[in-house]
This record gives sequence, structure tokens and C-alpha cells, in this order.
Amino acid sequence: MAVTWQIAHPGRLVIARGEGKISLQDVERYLDAVVVADALPYAKIFDLGTGSWDLNDTDMLVLAARIRAYPALSRFGPLAIVATSDKQNQQAQMFATLADVERPLQIFRTEDVARKWLAEVSRA
Repeated sequence: MAVTWQIAHPGRLVIARGEGKISLQDVERYLDAVVVADALPYAKIFDLGTGSWDLNDTDMLVLAARIRAYPALSRFGPLAIVATSDKQNQQAQMFATLADVERPLQIFRTEDVARKWLAEVSRA
């Protein structure tokens, strides 16, 4: 599986990690799991790890539309995307632009910095 995740209910945190080519179906499975677990309001880290988006323009628009529909279900928690390469960073920027919903979202180069930011945002 190209995306794996853990949902920690006590800490209200979701951590997802990518590996290899990440398809639209991989991201949809992750999102379905988050919704079913009532974890949309939780803080999230999506670490692209060794993965890269394998989504064409249509896939990105489908994903963005799905994300923009979720606020009807619940509010969103903050999202920290970890993108270590320039290509991942570019892909994360495109996602952030297309899937624009009201929530804090930042892109980071390391998970440590992402975790610190999430802790600060969650306290605020």
C-alpha cells in the first residue's frame, strides 16, 4: 500500500506516510479511514516519505473537490505536509492550492518541525 496511516484518538492525531507512487485511490482510502474514524477534526501529518503523487490533473481536481466537500461533515484539523524534495514540495503546494478549505495548513521539510508547528497550532 502506497499510503499507510495511524489514527491516535487519545492524542487526536493522524499520521500518514507515503511510499512509492501515491495514486488517487490510495489517498481516497486514507480519507475514507479518517472520516469513518471521526478524525477530520484531528491534527494530521502527511509525510510523503519516499513517495510521490501519481495523480494527473483530473485526479488532482477530483481529490480537491472531495476535500472541499468534507466541511459539510465536520470541521478540519490542521494539516502538516512533510515534503523533503523539491518535487514533493511542488506537489504539496499544488494540493494546498486546489484543496483550499478553512484550516491551518503548512508544508515542511522535516517531521520534527511539522510536529512542533502542529503542537503550537493545537494549543492556539
